[in-house]
Amino acid sequence: MDEPKKKYVHEGRYVVEVEVLLVEDGTEWSPYLSVEDAYRLDDAREALRRGDLKSAATYGPVYELRSVTYQ
Repeated sequence: MDEPKKKYVHEGRYVVEVEVLLVEDGTEWSPYLSVEDAYRLDDAREALRRGDLKSAATYGPVYELRSVTYQ
């Protein structure tokens, strides 16, 4: 049974939330990503590295990280 999950790809000050399916097949390797989902994560990361937020957003919501200082 495949289980939908959200993976977060972080690069620099941005994060993209990518939906993937974890494949459960009862073997020692379970759960694992399909090759296609692994490539999607790689492509999302590469888009963030290039600073291409429009392309990164095709994989899921893009968030900007900022530090919070408590005093």
